[in-house]
Amino acid sequence: MGAEQTVVDGRRPQHAAPEGPRPRRRGLRRVLVVLGVLGLVLALVVGGGLWFLTDRYAGNVARVADVFAGLEEESRPAPATPQQAAGEAPVTFLLVGSDTLATAEEGIAPGGRSDAIMLARFSADRQHAQVVSLPRDSWVEIPGHGMGKINAAYAYGGPSLLVQTVEQLTGVRVDHYVAIDFEGITEVTDDLGGVEVVVAETTSNGPHTFAAGVNHLDGDEARWYLAQRYGLAAGDFDRVRRQQQYLKAVFGKLLSTDTLTDPGRLDAALLSMTGAVAVDEQLGNGELLSLAYDLRGLGLEGIDFLTAPVLGTGTEGAASVVYLDHVAGERMWEYLRNDSLSQNADEFADQALPDVPR
Repeated sequence: MGAEQTVVDGRRPQHAAPEGPRPRRRGLRRVLVVLGVLGLVLALVVGGGLWFLTDRYAGNVARVADVFAGLEEESRPAPATPQQAAGEAPVTFLLVGSDTLATAEEGIAPGGRSDAIMLARFSADRQHAQVVSLPRDSWVEIPGHGMGKINAAYAYGGPSLLVQTVEQLTGVRVDHYVAIDFEGITEVTDDLGGVEVVVAETTSNGPHTFAAGVNHLDGDEARWYLAQRYGLAAGDFDRVRRQQQYLKAVFGKLLSTDTLTDPGRLDAALLSMTGAVAVDEQLGNGELLSLAYDLRGLGLEGIDFLTAPVLGTGTEGAASVVYLDHVAGERMWEYLRNDSLSQNADEFADQALPDVPR
């Protein structure tokens, strides 16, 4: 955490249904989108006119300037092509977690490094999504800088260089960029009435202890839960799993009946969530709302949470690093490029989010 983003609009913001009639209580689910994360990470629901949605929710999302500026088109992976059956192309987001979206002249705090890096891919049929975390200490080639930790790309050149680094590593074209304020997004937890996570072993961080078993987290507890790195058996790997687990819990609570049938709670959660997210300026409100509608049928059962395959850890100079498994990784990236990772996710059971992460 600690990296900052340029917000260009002057606003600091506060992961097939059957035919036939639907129950009235599902009226608010007519348009739903989740962008991180998420977690996901961004959900929009139409509860009134399009103008109201655009101004209140989509208009609450800040924009990051010049994410794709300077990237040479000929050196980038080819855009995903529409699938004949669906008529849509898969769309890929690069999700980057930091602890603030405050304006900075250069778009990033000096020396700042991203805390969480995830690829979120929405399938052409819009019924499936994959969220793949890239460990922040992954030892990779950073264009123009040689080998380094992947989050150093963010420090060296902000979102543009990180996009270039991830595209070079995976061969997957990044269509859009999402900055997630993890400290801010925990406000969503309180607006949802708290979320539940299951903890494998009792751990403590800051003023809070997370007992083995089910824990009901409020916003402050969620912030400390997500920030914990030391005291976990697998260190940063467990922290990555906690980030995925939290985003999954938020998404599940957002879709729960008690949230969808409480307009006040739903509105507060959506305002907090959209206020904790910034997207590239090329993603206009119209495209955002179109994607929202397309994703209305996506549920938790259609989302796979994975981590890039890893060979192990080691040191490079004084730095502790993560060595990626490029053989297994290339298989994962190929499935992602071909829009078939959902069908082949079982091959990566060891990289999947466990039911009970530490």
